[in-house]
Amino acid sequence: MGVLTLAIDTATADLLTGIVDAATGDVVAQRIVHGTRSHNELLVPTIQEMLREQGLSLVDMKAMVVGCGPGPFTGLRVGMVTAESLGHSLGLPVHGVCSLDAIGHQLSQYPVALVATDARRREVYWASYRHGQRSEGPDVVAPASLSPREVPLHLSVPEHLADKLPEHLADIPRSHLSPTPASLVALADMDATPEPLRPLYLRRPDAAEPKPVPRSPAIPEVNKWWGCGG
Repeated sequence: MGVLTLAIDTATADLLTGIVDAATGDVVAQRIVHGTRSHNELLVPTIQEMLREQGLSLVDMKAMVVGCGPGPFTGLRVGMVTAESLGHSLGLPVHGVCSLDAIGHQLSQYPVALVATDARRREVYWASYRHGQRSEGPDVVAPASLSPREVPLHLSVPEHLADKLPEHLADIPRSHLSPTPASLVALADMDATPEPLRPLYLRRPDAAEPKPVPRSPAIPEVNKWWGCGG
């Protein structure tokens, strides 16, 4: 049955699941839910339904590949935690891949291409690619501030962000691509021991540790209060 590999990506607004024969690159099955923010609710049921339709189960998988972002915290965490949990319970190697690279891989016909995905908060995650190999990034900026070192010949950018691009990128041919099961698996070194999964958030979380509050002079020292020495 080949090297059946379960591929997952939740770094974008699309929920991606697929089964790929890593030995041949053939896609056995895939399920992609476009434009959802219900990754947490949909991911496991989507995987189960896809497996059931193929007459397969998780124990038939030989490995897993998961997109590690960059992506918004909540959506990205869903895919990575699910992959890590399944891999641990099934004893499967879990390979992490940059989600932007899985898009850039699909643009390998272009000498220079730029990939951008929605980072929310009026920002985009982006990286540049030369024949599918990352040459700059990843980073997170406002769309109007995109200024790659090399002018791309093609862009992959969400449609709702296209009109926010700077003038020097506005007229460049573009598409809107997402990672695919095939591109995720193609980028993973299936013969290597997987590195620990590391999410690419690229920005600090909203929550911040509170600053320490100076002790009021009206509060006695603990030792003095209890009459302890030293």
